Amino acid sequence: MNHRIGVALTPMETRRDVIVDTALLAETLGYEVFSLAEGWSYDSTAMLGFIAARTQRIRLLSGVLSAWSRTPAVLAMGAATLHEVSGGRAILGLGTSTGALTQGLHDVAYTRPAEQLRRVATQVRALLDGQRATTAVTGARPLKLGVAPAPELPIWLAATGDLTTRVVADVADGWYPLFLTLPNVQSRRNEIASAASKDADITVAAGPFVVAGPGARDIAASCLAWYVCAMGDGYAKLIADQGYGSAVDAIISANPRPTPTNSIVPESAADALAEFTVFGSPDEVRRRLEPWKAAADVLMVVLPAGLPWEKIETTLRAVVG
Repeated sequence: MNHRIGVALTPMETRRDVIVDTALLAETLGYEVFSLAEGWSYDSTAMLGFIAARTQRIRLLSGVLSAWSRTPAVLAMGAATLHEVSGGRAILGLGTSTGALTQGLHDVAYTRPAEQLRRVATQVRALLDGQRATTAVTGARPLKLGVAPAPELPIWLAATGDLTTRVVADVADGWYPLFLTLPNVQSRRNEIASAASKDADITVAAGPFVVAGPGARDIAASCLAWYVCAMGDGYAKLIADQGYGSAVDAIISANPRPTPTNSIVPESAADALAEFTVFGSPDEVRRRLEPWKAAADVLMVVLPAGLPWEKIETTLRAVVG
């Protein structure tokens, strides 16, 4: 394997044994990054701490934590703890999440998400660098973290819009988008590079949902349809705004009662399926991922939730050849 590759699991993957085994297999195969998202099930940082004790080399990315779910101090403490127990392998992923999750689970108003992401990422970075916390309470004495500073711990931001990608350029060490077309990853990458300071070295980690082996098309389709139909309106709007509005409408019409594993993408929306997922035989998967390697510093292979273990193993092995 001559390109940096990572594997990512979504918040819908709740089989603890599969999560751990995926990380172990990825390390064995030479993957550089294992990413575990957080939504409404497992605490990503806690799960990654468990995985840290079972691995030696692979980097561990909380990909991503909501900027609304914890205070900057708690985010910094969690990242610093994972970094220490893993021997310096932690990457902190942050994003704006969605209004549905922020309000419906965390009971926090979802307003001005780009400002929230900037504020939280900036304050977390300061704490990890050994600086004192930012406090707004009159008379409060700002404190530092009681662990060694970790200025080398990267912060990667999930961002797709104009305002949030500007935050990446200003304060992040990495950019970790999802559901952007390959051309838009390339164009946004150039925008971030142009807006960032001259000495910035921002890692771009991106890739599509990937499934290899028999039945891969149906699995990839069900994953895409679930995100479009059942994950609030954010993903549907993001996909539609990139020129796939008719495909989004067709997918929604075809899935009046969507499920994570039995939703469909009709042929009229096949162009969107081909843009946001990669599926097929191992050879087809490797061929279709080649353009993504040119667009990203780290090719992130995103696995649909609920994949049988043999499909996970086939897919991970297919990517590395």
